Amino acid sequence: MIADARLVGTVLSGNIDEYPDGIIMPIDKPYRWTSADVVRKIKWAACHHFGKKNLKVGHAGTLDPLATGVLLVCIGKATRLAESLQKEGKEYVAGISFGATTPSYDLEKAVDRLYPTDNVNEGSILNVLPGFLGEQDQVAPLFSAKSVDGVRAYELARKQFRERGLAKTEVIEDFDHTVAETLNVQRVNIYELELLSLRQAQGPAGSAANAGRTQPQRSEDGLGRCLTASRPNPRINVADISGIDLVQAEIRIACSKGTYIRALARDLGEALGSGAFLHSLRRTKSGGFDAETALNISEAMDLLAT
Repeated sequence: MIADARLVGTVLSGNIDEYPDGIIMPIDKPYRWTSADVVRKIKWAACHHFGKKNLKVGHAGTLDPLATGVLLVCIGKATRLAESLQKEGKEYVAGISFGATTPSYDLEKAVDRLYPTDNVNEGSILNVLPGFLGEQDQVAPLFSAKSVDGVRAYELARKQFRERGLAKTEVIEDFDHTVAETLNVQRVNIYELELLSLRQAQGPAGSAANAGRTQPQRSEDGLGRCLTASRPNPRINVADISGIDLVQAEIRIACSKGTYIRALARDLGEALGSGAFLHSLRRTKSGGFDAETALNISEAMDLLAT
């Protein structure tokens, strides 16, 4: 088994039988790509490289479309390890905006409500963070793949938009988050929380009107890095919050599998009475793999083209 695809250098054998335990390829998932987008891309290239009409390819742990960072792609018999790899701890750097909420708890949906941020400062954030350490019950975001009586949670959420005849980028000011209460509560463990930076709002909160728009397609990963080699999925929306002045924090999070960072952002906002959502997220570690040694899509394609 190849623990890190970069260990093979610039040459990868064209015979899959030379990798009896399969291949684990750590990918730095691009911004506005779904995890399934990455798997499809790698599978197409791997099938051509190994001369197979069909080849088992999967990932070990979904990463949200607006997140970047380590996504472990398993090729061949390594797919048998996906479940055990998924159980390993994760580490993230989360950009959290305080003073507003969105139905999805990130920028896939527009801001639906604004809140005062007078109580959000370095001291208040540092005061509430310890309360989120350790084992705890967490309710998954309504816009997630969790099931409610066999129906995906995101389908229940989208139903509210369809019933009101609204486009998925429009604002529902009275969005019903209570449906999330029907989701199964999951036990998670947060090992470490570290406030890395804090940017205070520069003036009074803006209007939510501008937040109803979708940002034009951009080639950044949410942290300002250029991703010109990776075309974003046009189905993934990014709400425009440029007209809203919010408090923004960057927090490092080490946690167990199954932890929803969007839900943590929601809960931090509730604890501070200000509302909150993710404006960026990067998975920096997944088990023994880190973002620094992960392959970007272009590098993965080059490896599978040799």
